[in-house]
Amino acid sequence: MALNKVVTLIFDGIHPFEFGVACEAFGIDRSDQGLPVYDFVVASEAAGPVQTYNRFSMSTDDRFSEALDADLVIVSAGETAKAPPAVVATLRQAYDNGARVMALCSGAFVLGEAGLLDGRDCTTHWRHAAELARRYPQARVDPNVLYVCDGRVYTSAGTAAGLDLCLHLMRTVHGADVANAVARRMVVPPHRDGGQAQYINQPVSPTGTDGLSELMDELLTELDEIHTVNSMAARVNMSSRTFARKFNEATGTTPHSWLLRQRVLYARQQLESTQEPIERIAQTSGFGTAALLRHHFQRHTGVAPTAYRRAFSAIHHR
Repeated sequence: MALNKVVTLIFDGIHPFEFGVACEAFGIDRSDQGLPVYDFVVASEAAGPVQTYNRFSMSTDDRFSEALDADLVIVSAGETAKAPPAVVATLRQAYDNGARVMALCSGAFVLGEAGLLDGRDCTTHWRHAAELARRYPQARVDPNVLYVCDGRVYTSAGTAAGLDLCLHLMRTVHGADVANAVARRMVVPPHRDGGQAQYINQPVSPTGTDGLSELMDELLTELDEIHTVNSMAARVNMSSRTFARKFNEATGTTPHSWLLRQRVLYARQQLESTQEPIERIAQTSGFGTAALLRHHFQRHTGVAPTAYRRAFSAIHHR
């Protein structure tokens, strides 16, 4: 499919950064480097100022009708409340006319409102993923990836992941050389490994009865020790079956999965803030061996421990 005309829809409450991502990716003339130049249009529903999330306004001379013959229509992040009907109708019509549609960050809620996520894989910022899945149950929401392309519907995670998605689309349409050249001009990586899981902060233990919260707090200080469902259940005076059921009700996961996740999170913190060798971190986090740490760390975050340390270590970046 051709990628010539790109239209970005603006409406009250949009986030300027994600709007800027669309402008940076498709609204700059790079013909001096022999790179593609797009017919880039910013469109609003009506004349007059559009109020951004950050309380300043912008205006444009172009209207939503510009999207109806576009090759790509982009909706930026904004409030997750119900989208303006004109935006929803424009996206539906543009898609029916053959356009690709792209949502940056929480812009996925607009695609959901338009029915364009039904039966599709998609993503959004990890903070909003559960709400997106709840509100649009026919969408298959993956909170762990940076972006998803399902047919002609594209969604991305938060902030910089929008650039990742735009570069991926350029790579798909124009080839790796073009995407790499654009990335160099932006001074960003042409491709980032891993997914959102490497950016999610450690969750807070749930409050409640039955001593589960207290047990979980204790386990966080004992990650290097061996814990089984039986041993954990005994500490709160429950049968293993009752404990597993109540734990799942409180956390949405199994005791084993929760403990594994906490060990990965602890390893993340150690990689970020210390120069401890991988073997030592494997022991103190409860994995025992570097091989097991690498296996579970890669599975949970999408990147190897050494790559994560290079990207996030405070010591490395001093």
